[in-house]
Amino acid sequence: MVSIDEFKNIDIRVGKVIEASVHDKARNPMYILRIDFGSEIGERTIVAGIRDRYAKEEIEGKKIACVVNLEPKSVAGVISNGMILAAESGVSLSLLVPDRDIEQGSRVH
Repeated sequence: MVSIDEFKNIDIRVGKVIEASVHDKARNPMYILRIDFGSEIGERTIVAGIRDRYAKEEIEGKKIACVVNLEPKSVAGVISNGMILAAESGVSLSLLVPDRDIEQGSRVH
């Protein structure tokens, strides 16, 4: 079990996907996402293994929830500075998106 204090340490923010490009060097189908989190955080690069589930045109311009305070990780030579959040059931995957228009960088509680 995770305590509420541990959960509070996870910084989840809303970001807007500015660009999705194919990560050619990855073994699995991945995108290199450029995501704008507003003035406080700025833009981040996040590598995400969703290329087989989302077309580039579906994800660009979409506001999504992301964890922004993970340690950077190299994914097939590209540094990923966060993690997108999605729900999965079998072969179905759904990005977590706000149900109303909300400012980029807004915290998820």
